Amino acid sequence: MAQFRYVSEISSLVNVDGPLTKGPVPRWQRLKGLENTSSSSSLNVSKKSRTPSKKSAADKKKTPSKTPRGKSPGRINTPGKTPCGGGGDRFIPSRSATNFDLGHFKLCHPESLSDSPTKKEMERLMCENLHGMDINKQRILAYQKKAPTAPDGFQNPMRVLYTQSKTPASVKNVQRYIPQAPDRILDAPDIIDDYYLNLIDWSGNNVLAAALGSHLYLWDAGTGKIEQLMELEGNDYICSVSWIQEGDFLAVGTMSGTTELWDCAKSKRLRVMDGHSARVGSLAWNNYVLTSGCRSGQILHHDVRQREHIVATIPGHTQEVCGLKWSTDGRYLASGGNDNVLNIWQGVSGAHHTGTTPLHVFTAHQAAVKALAWCPWQQHVLASGGGTADRHIRFWNCNTGVCVNSVDTKSQVCALLWSTNYKEIVSGHGFANNQLIIWKYPGMTKVTELTGHTARVLHLAMSPDGSTVLSAGADETLRLWKCFVKTAAKEKEPTHVRSKPSVFKQCIR
Repeated sequence: MAQFRYVSEISSLVNVDGPLTKGPVPRWQRLKGLENTSSSSSLNVSKKSRTPSKKSAADKKKTPSKTPRGKSPGRINTPGKTPCGGGGDRFIPSRSATNFDLGHFKLCHPESLSDSPTKKEMERLMCENLHGMDINKQRILAYQKKAPTAPDGFQNPMRVLYTQSKTPASVKNVQRYIPQAPDRILDAPDIIDDYYLNLIDWSGNNVLAAALGSHLYLWDAGTGKIEQLMELEGNDYICSVSWIQEGDFLAVGTMSGTTELWDCAKSKRLRVMDGHSARVGSLAWNNYVLTSGCRSGQILHHDVRQREHIVATIPGHTQEVCGLKWSTDGRYLASGGNDNVLNIWQGVSGAHHTGTTPLHVFTAHQAAVKALAWCPWQQHVLASGGGTADRHIRFWNCNTGVCVNSVDTKSQVCALLWSTNYKEIVSGHGFANNQLIIWKYPGMTKVTELTGHTARVLHLAMSPDGSTVLSAGADETLRLWKCFVKTAAKEKEPTHVRSKPSVFKQCIR
């Protein structure tokens, strides 16, 4: 009985047949009450108030109201400036389709009541009083029709705050196009098929030096002009060539053990430097110091400015020195030999040559170490490649003496070159595909393979702008590959090449 008494008391409070006595007065009732009040007050106005003075009438004429009746000044709708086509920026529900009694009940209904029998009985009674409708499926506000859709071309300025648009196609990282055919092919007759020699080099002035037997040719890549610089007599032949970093000076190593220095702008031989007892197969410049390696395993440092040019002698290897490279900052010298040893020499402070004791000795390669290349953006990182019995490219941190990575190429590694435009490295190979492979660094994933040579790729050289790689093969051809052309995003101002060398402060004697 107590339960039904409580239900009857609750139902009496929300009886829809009588007036609502609890809760806030609905807005429509308050508006209706204001209209009744205004109408009744207008009937009880005195005659004095109903007859305005002339002054007040004149004031009304001078200041007419520009606001439409029933609308506030800030709510005037301008057609064509909103997505609703003149209907305003709000979507107002229809009063005639809204059940205010149900809305009032759902707003005031306590949400914290437990699922008790009393609550269920109260809901049953409410459903009966509301003509059998399910109050849980009814809405507080009702609309006659759906909100109009935005017109074509309308853009919501607030959309960027809440949504994320897709990345434009122009911003996506699109893989660049790498031609699979050489841009140009040059003949190189009589080029010596010897793995241990270094017969090709490309200068900073865009001139290629190519040693073909006993002849040395210069090819101007800008004009296409070819000229013969020198020719050795008898059975002597050229074993190595190397351009100075800046200028037109070229070092040439011969089979007889001498090293010649040429001024190519004047086609004049400046001096002949001896000191080796066997052929000079590798050369490397560090400012005004020229380092040479010979077949006996000996390494010499020549100061080309002085009459007594030999400044240091290093017994670096037990067999032929086939690879020599100075780091770009001049701190380290890497030497690779046919004894499968890779040595790292540290530069002497205040000079441009090294000491006689190696800083690191690496013996991981199982074949001759000819291919050497220093990373241009990590100057302490060296890449080295092994011969047929090794086939590996290894990366060394010369600050710590640790091998940071190694990859098996499945083929003889003849030459290595770093790209200056991309974080990539290119390698030249021998049997069986005689191909060039471009690797993505440091993951060492293959970007592409460039094929065309019918014999092993002996030498690689890079153009001054870093866009073109020249490969010299034992098939007596030189092939130019435009594989590192800069994309539009990587375009920079062109680098200006100095017209005069800056390393020679004194005359060469």
